[in-house]
Amino acid sequence: MVYKFSSITEAHQALGLPKPLHPLISVVDATATPVGAGPSSGAQLLSFYKLAYKTGGTGSIKYGPGYYDFTEGSLLCAAPNQLMGGGNENTCDQGGYVLLLHPDFLVGYPLAQKIKQYTFFSYDASEALHLSDSEKDTVAALFRSIEQELRARIDGFSQDVLLAQLELLLSYTQRFYQRQFITRRTVSRGLLAQVEAVLNDYFGKQQGLRQGLPTVQYLAAQVHLTPSYLSDMLRSLTGLSAQQHIHQRLIEQAKERLSITELSVSEIAYELGFEHSQSFSKLFKARTSLSPLAFRRSFATGAPRRSR
Repeated sequence: MVYKFSSITEAHQALGLPKPLHPLISVVDATATPVGAGPSSGAQLLSFYKLAYKTGGTGSIKYGPGYYDFTEGSLLCAAPNQLMGGGNENTCDQGGYVLLLHPDFLVGYPLAQKIKQYTFFSYDASEALHLSDSEKDTVAALFRSIEQELRARIDGFSQDVLLAQLELLLSYTQRFYQRQFITRRTVSRGLLAQVEAVLNDYFGKQQGLRQGLPTVQYLAAQVHLTPSYLSDMLRSLTGLSAQQHIHQRLIEQAKERLSITELSVSEIAYELGFEHSQSFSKLFKARTSLSPLAFRRSFATGAPRRSR
């Protein structure tokens, strides 16, 4: 069963919390006021953003193919209409802060559009941000600052101040995620090797003929990551997003086939997964500044090609 919370007030009631100070934004000190798990069974669908800074709890959290012990100092972010919880997952926030933000609070401000660019809102719980000691201090201070502003007297500057604090919190979150990608490059390189193996298998078995072009969603599912996290991780390692990485590999495969086989451009396009050869030719020229045929002619005096 899925429980949908349309308002922050409704969520406060379900979680056993006092009425929020503002109908469109709230910050709860989960250490002073423990946040309950909500409905005893089923997942939760929120109509607002949630940022949960957790300082309590035990156990391990899945990260890529392995598990890492993180008993405190993790930040989880969720966007509106993102399904949370369900199954045997414990959704109780033990210690830290919980911030709930309704999109209506941002209406008429630049942050309403900018917040959609923060890809960490679509990460999975297993891809949470795990904070260093200094980062914990920074994040906790920002949550406290927002909470204090909400408790202060409301005036003409209140919303501008809150929005500035929110944007600062989101900017730090993005910054700390980039640090996480860097400090965990050993794990990330292992994931990159998995991505390469998946693509090698895809092209080697000519799955493009049956399934079309490999997609970011397909790659992410194969390595058990969300598409957004996979793309951001690859960008931190290679400078390319997941989609750009797929395109790069497609061009590499195309160059190999053009240079050592007698397959036509259309046959190569279909073998790689393109529905229309024109789309293949357009991508190839955009990436190499040559048409497929022009690239093949450049190998006219090279080694004999083999047919397949």
